[in-house]
Amino acid sequence: MDTQALEGVGTIIHLAGAGIADKRWTTKRKSEILQSRVQSSALLYNTLLTSVHQVQSVVSASAIGYYGFGLGDKIFTETDHAGNDYLAQVTQQWEQSVDKIATLNIRVAKLRVGIVLSNLGGALVEMAKPIKLYAGAPLGTGKQYLSWIHIDDLCSLFIKAIDDKEVKGACNAVSGDWVTNKEFTTLLAKVLNRPLFLPHVPKFIMKLILGEMAMLVLNGSKVSADKIKEAGFIFDFPNLETALKNLLIRK
Repeated sequence: MDTQALEGVGTIIHLAGAGIADKRWTTKRKSEILQSRVQSSALLYNTLLTSVHQVQSVVSASAIGYYGFGLGDKIFTETDHAGNDYLAQVTQQWEQSVDKIATLNIRVAKLRVGIVLSNLGGALVEMAKPIKLYAGAPLGTGKQYLSWIHIDDLCSLFIKAIDDKEVKGACNAVSGDWVTNKEFTTLLAKVLNRPLFLPHVPKFIMKLILGEMAMLVLNGSKVSADKIKEAGFIFDFPNLETALKNLLIRK
């Protein structure tokens, strides 16, 4: 890292990491997912440790995968322990590598990001494709929870984390309006004015298509947004139907 790039910088935004859904989870890919996060954080820590700078804050991306998946009706808050599955362990090690920066007397905020809804790509675009083609259906049991956030609210959350020195440690970046996969799919079809008449897509089909990565769509968790709300953050899109209409209906 070029230490000259830190001159005059008060806050660093740390978003590095290989995409978890870009490729099938081979042993090599799983290592890339972990190392891309841990090594980039280590590089940032070592640069801050060994250079002269004015950095006072680091705002890092994290993920609600920290809590693990398939855990029923429990509502997770920032005080809960990490889960035991692959993504939970990756996220825990990622956060631990970022936490080292706090030992340098630098404020560290870690935004545990949920499912980001955007009309420019990502989960929403992929989920909308089969529905637009009249082939939409809930995945697996359809009972798995989705803790989501509108892309505009996520950007606003990062801005708050930069500006508000009281925002520190882990903060869940979700709307707090969690829904099941079935509820999400049904509402998405309603907004797109498409029918849903196909049966649920069985788990084994998703596992054949995605392998171990199927856990991303077959499991979920309820994640609280109370901490960031109590810090004064106001969501522009706290309701799923409002968020979907904003993103998918032409103005």
